[in-house]
Amino acid sequence: MSLYPTLEDMNVDHLMKAQAQIESQYALPKISSGPAIPSAPAEFPSMSPLYPNLEDLGLDYMGLELSEEAIARNMPEYTLATRQNMAVISPNETRNSLSGMIAPLSGQSMALQKAFVTNGIRELILCKDKDGKVGVRVHSVNNGVFVCLVSQNSPAAMAGLRFGDQILSINEVCVAGYSMDQVHTLFRNASINGIKVVIRDRPLERTVSMLKDSMGYVGFQFKNGKIIALIKDSSAARNGLLTDHQLLEINGKNVVGMKDKDITVEIENGGNIITVTVIPSYIYDHMVKKMSSSLLKNLMDHSALDL
Repeated sequence: MSLYPTLEDMNVDHLMKAQAQIESQYALPKISSGPAIPSAPAEFPSMSPLYPNLEDLGLDYMGLELSEEAIARNMPEYTLATRQNMAVISPNETRNSLSGMIAPLSGQSMALQKAFVTNGIRELILCKDKDGKVGVRVHSVNNGVFVCLVSQNSPAAMAGLRFGDQILSINEVCVAGYSMDQVHTLFRNASINGIKVVIRDRPLERTVSMLKDSMGYVGFQFKNGKIIALIKDSSAARNGLLTDHQLLEINGKNVVGMKDKDITVEIENGGNIITVTVIPSYIYDHMVKKMSSSLLKNLMDHSALDL
């Protein structure tokens, strides 16, 4: 089953496939004006790959069982890598976790790559700045610890922490069930360098990609960063954007704490493909309720992921 970043991508892909099918039905064979003169040998000696696939080594290699079932059972990462390498990738696409998507319209959009939410787990190594701070504030939601503020130009920002990341452990201490103050104390008592933080990538967030119409609109209205209305038959409506959701990123750039007019500028200057990262408003309100709006406006890092 194919994945499509937008409904428009799916429709265009279906149209292209239908057109190719029709053209193949009416393709005429080439008419030869004389005897064909081969310009190259009819057969080429096949070149063996420098490093053979595991499957090519047979079911038994140096005492190891290398059947497809054994590889899938014991080496799932190899199976995943094989699937990704077999995915069809156009010359303009980047070989990353989005490579399996069919995107004839939005395939060249850097926004898709910058805003992509994997929900995967990664490990970061943080340090402290000259003031002894890492530059992050957290809040607990359902016994989980979530990042609600990343200060600009801070070690946390440079390491790639983002609003909504769930912190799983700090220096191998599991923080499930910890309060905000307990987590801040862990950071405060940590050494200056080598602070090991394991996070899950924004588990409460999702992205929606949209295409601008001829007037340059994607079709939603917002107030104080909260989506309040959708325009009928717009790209926003067709692609499943929802009201009562808070805008967190525009094309991968953090807009939390930005004024609405500045968010509008980001959308206007974001190109024809706009990818927004959103979170349900009631969760967002819970995460920032103990912070003053001035903190979000003055301290929040508004940089985009550097690919």
